Amino acid sequence: MKKFIIASVFMVSGLVNAQNFQGMAVYESKTSTADFMKGMSGNRDMTPEMQKQIEERMKKMFERTFVLNFDKSASIYKEEEKLDAPGGQQGGGRMMMSMMGGGGTHYKNAKTKQFIVDKEFFGKEFLIKDSLPNYEWVLGSESKQIGDYFCFKATAVVKVSESDFRNFRFRNNNNAKDGDKKAETVKDTAKAKKTNFTDDWEMPKENTITAWYCPEIPVNQGPENYWGLPGLILEVNDGKTVILCSKLVLNSKDKVEIKPASKGKEVTQKEYDEIVKKKMEEMREMNSGPGGQRGGFRMGGGR
Repeated sequence: MKKFIIASVFMVSGLVNAQNFQGMAVYESKTSTADFMKGMSGNRDMTPEMQKQIEERMKKMFERTFVLNFDKSASIYKEEEKLDAPGGQQGGGRMMMSMMGGGGTHYKNAKTKQFIVDKEFFGKEFLIKDSLPNYEWVLGSESKQIGDYFCFKATAVVKVSESDFRNFRFRNNNNAKDGDKKAETVKDTAKAKKTNFTDDWEMPKENTITAWYCPEIPVNQGPENYWGLPGLILEVNDGKTVILCSKLVLNSKDKVEIKPASKGKEVTQKEYDEIVKKKMEEMREMNSGPGGQRGGFRMGGGR
């Protein structure tokens, strides 16, 4: 087994060192809907049948396919278009995809340590340009096979993107003691008068990531914004979203131009996060105001 792995490493390393080396990896991304359905369950106006329909639609929306094209130093990561995707051809559908980690083209350059992503949000095109996150990976000795490739485990604590709604966690207020229930009710009533989008939800500041990388393919690339390991990342798990490589092709005859998008208003990741948060709070305020349909754009259930 060890001889086979060593031989594979030398063979693939030879391919990677070729002048025009390029690879293509297909990733299947699945996000758990459990937190979102907890939020829906508090809405007394929603029947079990409606909840089931919403859960099925969300499951389809959260099970998506991406393609990573990469060379020795750069990559582009883009969602594979599906004609039957919910709202796939509509502006609202594109916006939801961008809020859930998809949409646009994600470019990473390991040499310049920069990433560039184009996003559409409320009909506006943005070009997010920023430095790649500096992951402090902890390399472990644990290994496993992913497809035909031998991978090793690595973990890191990462800062959460506030514009990626996959990171929202439903705030559980059911743990309050009986004596605190009245206080909680008063607190929640006061909250309802505010325009805070995260009344029912909370966004963690950081998250622990588990990645599986393949030393046989010595490029420090991976899906989404993940990078910096001594081998291509074939799987990532943040506890809620799992991204797994289902297909890998090295040095195909069909080459893809690996270059960033160029259209849209240039912003940093922090600036884009603030734009998204502000817009969502505006939407919440409109839906909670007089004459508005309270909860019309809420992630959580009604009170």
